[in-house]
Amino acid sequence: MDSGHRIGYLVCMVKRVTVMVYEDFGFLDVVGPADVFTIANQRAGKTLYAVEVACAGRARLLRAESGLRLGIDVDSRELEQTHTLIVTGGNGFRKALSNRLLMSEVVRLSKASRRVVSICTGAFVLAHAGLLDGRQATTHWAHARDFAAAYPAVDLVPDELFVSSGRFVTAAGIAAGMDLALALVARDHGDELARQTSQRMVLYLNRSGGQSQFSERFKAVAERVDPLDELLVAISADPVGNLTNAALAEQLGISERHFVRVFRDRTGTTPARWIERVRVDRARESLESSDYSVESVSRSSGFASVETMRQAFQRAMGMAPSEYRTRHATLAS
Repeated sequence: MDSGHRIGYLVCMVKRVTVMVYEDFGFLDVVGPADVFTIANQRAGKTLYAVEVACAGRARLLRAESGLRLGIDVDSRELEQTHTLIVTGGNGFRKALSNRLLMSEVVRLSKASRRVVSICTGAFVLAHAGLLDGRQATTHWAHARDFAAAYPAVDLVPDELFVSSGRFVTAAGIAAGMDLALALVARDHGDELARQTSQRMVLYLNRSGGQSQFSERFKAVAERVDPLDELLVAISADPVGNLTNAALAEQLGISERHFVRVFRDRTGTTPARWIERVRVDRARESLESSDYSVESVSRSSGFASVETMRQAFQRAMGMAPSEYRTRHATLAS
């Protein structure tokens, strides 16, 4: 243990963290948050979190979606309560929904937990159990449309890394589980411990941006033939010009009001927000790979001005375009 920068904390009892897994779970959904909590313990110089891996049944090893196997600490049926219940995601989440024992154990333990967390597609498990009804939640962007269709009683927030709603916290895709764990450390024991933990792990304490895997999302859209999907592909390919709701609705031959409703149903967000993120994504790519001026990048990405791009970058990435270029430029110096 590195004690060179230990700091004192007036902390409470050890928080028990129970990570619930099932066949074909996401390995990083377990070890990512577990490492955050473990390193927080190290930086504090005391045990703040005790992490255990549980499954619904007597299995002692479970296979992750990667093929790796993980040892199981406890049958969830032996647990009376825990402080934080984490439900993982992974390719096995759909099969998990039909596992009656797993679902009943998630419901039971959620009632006996101070905090309930899902990572990635683990949100489907919580939603299927009815635990997210009437709450805001998020999941991996690639599954957002399916989630929204399957669980209309949940207020899906598709572009956030994690979303808190009372004692329920849902994280987006995979690595966002570590972002969430750092946020929980900050909530439980203060920003300073979270900062030291993130530094030790070489992670940003407040990672900029939301679920910004836009290029892959647009390529997936291109495989369809629906007129709205074709419009989305066209916008992502060239986000310059008049992209107002009225202009886009006219292209589809529908009313502006109907266009906004259909667009939100399809993407989970408003046309203005979606287009802004497309333009930010275009600008990101240019800032990373070219030496064009910021003004030139703003024009070629569809922004009305440098200031408009700066504001959009601040909302989406948590930093100014110039700072983003400094951090992420790939051009050789």
